[in-house]
Amino acid sequence: MRYAPLVTEYGEMLLIGDARGLHELRLPEGACSPTPPSDGVRDDALFAGARAELQAYLAGRRHSFNLTLAPHGSAFQLQVWQALLRIPYGETVTYGQLAERIGKAGGAQAVGGAVGANPLPLLIPCHRVVAARGLGGYRGGESLKQALLTLEGAVPRS
Repeated sequence: MRYAPLVTEYGEMLLIGDARGLHELRLPEGACSPTPPSDGVRDDALFAGARAELQAYLAGRRHSFNLTLAPHGSAFQLQVWQALLRIPYGETVTYGQLAERIGKAGGAQAVGGAVGANPLPLLIPCHRVVAARGLGGYRGGESLKQALLTLEGAVPRS
């Protein structure tokens, strides 16, 4: 497995993947930088394009990504993550709305679990999914979720 750090104004992130694509984007953990995989090898060149696209997104100059994503998950998780990719930049949906979109009406809790397990936040935009009343959770913390939604000009639907 290969990895490369990405220093941002939100803290240090970590890209993890291989020649097949990106498997994971680790967000800052509180005040700490994410830990590289124990069997990983740093490879800045492999992730140069991904780092450039993420930096452009975080600077507000990019609204989508042109990267090969290779997340690992169950069939249901992959279905939810594909649905996340169809949420347009600057828009939000609730967990319940996302469940309806994939034909799982009443499955907001299951969808929430799959959204929370997303290994490629930002790239698979789980920050665009909000609770029916409020912001909802986010692996990177509520302040990062709010910052990303603000960057995109998204106002969570109530």
